[in-house]
Amino acid sequence: MRRRTALVAALPLLLAAACGTAQKSTSTASPASSGQAAASAIKVTGEAGQKPTLTFPSGKPSLTSASIKVLEGQGTPAVDGDVLTAKVTVYNWDGKENKAAGSDYDQGKSEFVTVSPQLPKALHEALVGAKPGGRVMAVVAKDNLSADQVTQAKQQGQDFDSTSQVLVIDVVSATLKSVQGTAVDPGVTGVKLDGSAGDKAPGLTTKTSEKAPKKLTVKTVIKGGGPEVKADQTVLAHYVGKIWGTDKKFDSSWDRGQPATFALNQVVKGWAQGLTGVPVGSRVLLTIPPDLGYGKKGNEQGGIKGTDTLVFVVDVLGAA
Repeated sequence: MRRRTALVAALPLLLAAACGTAQKSTSTASPASSGQAAASAIKVTGEAGQKPTLTFPSGKPSLTSASIKVLEGQGTPAVDGDVLTAKVTVYNWDGKENKAAGSDYDQGKSEFVTVSPQLPKALHEALVGAKPGGRVMAVVAKDNLSADQVTQAKQQGQDFDSTSQVLVIDVVSATLKSVQGTAVDPGVTGVKLDGSAGDKAPGLTTKTSEKAPKKLTVKTVIKGGGPEVKADQTVLAHYVGKIWGTDKKFDSSWDRGQPATFALNQVVKGWAQGLTGVPVGSRVLLTIPPDLGYGKKGNEQGGIKGTDTLVFVVDVLGAA
């Protein structure tokens, strides 16, 4: 499945975004270092859930990373492994123009952010403990990046030798870790599906002498209680895919140990059509005929022929 490109192309970050609550925001912090002191001089104004405006102090930018909780938010604090839905706004702090580099608010879209120690330290510190409705800010500077990351950023036009990047992240919620809903439909004749909702892959068996459905079949095995997925959204999901009649598994996010993100307008038609309108929190069984899968050419890398019908179990954990 194809993945959505992260907003901040200059850094190897997986970022997510969503609306916050209607509160006025101003950055406040007790400076613990020179970087923290400089970061606290940045003023963040605007209501959460709306694009923030940043006002920078005069003089040279701080080239030391720092993190600040701008708005506290409510609910369960984020921990490592959580995937957050949030809207991200990015500025380049060069001490001259301090231009905005992009914002999810301008695109009318959200992103998924995975809370992980693999993120730059300041960004990781900002996200750990963040709550829905909260707003956090991270100043990411050269001291938080490896030499390879600095070089990669410079090739993409971001010079961390003289500039820092400031990210303001409005957090709406944490995505689900497993499906949550009511059992609805047992599935499709010829396909066996075992396993309750949870963080483990369900048992899926597709070895059968039954003829494969000629049309797209969508069965909601467990119906979630979240909002319905829209055709232009990005989805966070766990899934496993097999070939009808052979029981051959060709792909599984569960095997990789983490859910996948994908834009519905960038995947095979069977996924786009089958998942549109599905409530978040649902488990869906899809049988996809070749014309709505990989077509007559199939997918050589996945061992899929042009005549193969595909079977997927998809746990929809979030939509942004």
